[in-house]
Amino acid sequence: MKITVTCDDKYEAQKLSSFIFIKDGKETYITRILNVVKNELVISLKDKSAHSIVLKDEANVERFADFIQSVLDKEHTLISTRIIEDIVEIVKE
Repeated sequence: MKITVTCDDKYEAQKLSSFIFIKDGKETYITRILNVVKNELVISLKDKSAHSIVLKDEANVERFADFIQSVLDKEHTLISTRIIEDIVEIVKE
């Protein structure tokens, strides 16, 4: 399965992509979504830190949260991420 998520800008897209994917282990640094405030996600990482990611709108936040939840629940594995300007393409199996 593949989705594209539009971030607020290119910097947010790069930040999201770096948090999502660990290439060799095909896993994610994200351990859970702590909060959603309009178009902003607050996520927790494996090192117990919390980070904010600003997406374009609430629809992108909802689409990303729905997509990533099965990865966090270990039902799916991440395959790849790709950044195109302010868009992050994420693929899972």
